[in-house]
Amino acid sequence: MTGRIPLRVANKRAYVWDVDDLNRIRSDHRLCGLLVGTLPHLSQQNVFLGLPSQLTPEEATLLVEKEYAVFVDDANAYPEPSLSQFQQWSAEQKEYIKHQQAVLGAENTKTQEVAQLAVSEEAIRKRKERELKRQQKAMELRKLQEMEGDPVAGSELPVPIPAVNAGPSTSPTTASAHTQYNICITTPSSALSWYSPDSCTYSTIEAAQEAGIWDFPLNPQDRARYGVFKDLWEQGFFLGGGIRFGGDYLVYPGDPLRYHSHFCATVIESPTHSIKPMEIVAHGRLGTATKKTHLFCGWDDEKKTVSYLSIEWAGFG
Repeated sequence: MTGRIPLRVANKRAYVWDVDDLNRIRSDHRLCGLLVGTLPHLSQQNVFLGLPSQLTPEEATLLVEKEYAVFVDDANAYPEPSLSQFQQWSAEQKEYIKHQQAVLGAENTKTQEVAQLAVSEEAIRKRKERELKRQQKAMELRKLQEMEGDPVAGSELPVPIPAVNAGPSTSPTTASAHTQYNICITTPSSALSWYSPDSCTYSTIEAAQEAGIWDFPLNPQDRARYGVFKDLWEQGFFLGGGIRFGGDYLVYPGDPLRYHSHFCATVIESPTHSIKPMEIVAHGRLGTATKKTHLFCGWDDEKKTVSYLSIEWAGFG
């Protein structure tokens, strides 16, 4: 199982937590998944999402069946840590918190010094302006007294100029005793020394179903969906969800980031399944309106084959 991608299973849903694994799945195996995680710096929105990526049941089953990936029962991969492992983890957390506090304290000190210097320069400038205005008023008063013949006009009254401290305060700046810090939770589980997935890793669909962590495909409808998905994937197509366009899958000639889908596929569970004329008209009109060809994909569970019928709306006169 060396080199196979671990798919972390929780509540019978497969997730990919490593960005390198996600890149391999998309570039090497033509499967996209769906990002469902919250970005740390944009936590109050749901437009741009991040890890983990949730795979559809068809994608996860295909990866395991083709021996590209394995299922990991993530809930049971965390045994109780030993005392030494817990002490080591606690010491690492404390060291990380100290490092954060040291960095934050240095930044706060620098910010306070810069702010204090800016305030001092502003105070000096305003003080000089006030003293200049005071001297000008004193000179005007003396000239007025000389013109009126005041005998005391010849003697200058000293204008006291308070001492100006041009430099910043030299009092030491101490950090707050209650410095805030972040708690770091590592995304990859392998960072924890007690993480042990070996006993709960399953390399086949049958083994995962026996363990009770996976149940797809469960019924004829699931088998039909997976059979159609697998057949289209083996023909070189990318597939995505098609519910927005009235189908089961959107079929792309290349990566969805570069191409628009050419087909909207609907899965027909069996060769004897009936289709109403109104369904054919609705799918044909909807596919044409969205610039796609609608694809009916009939699954034969006995022969394990797929037959295709494409429809699109055309005008007659």
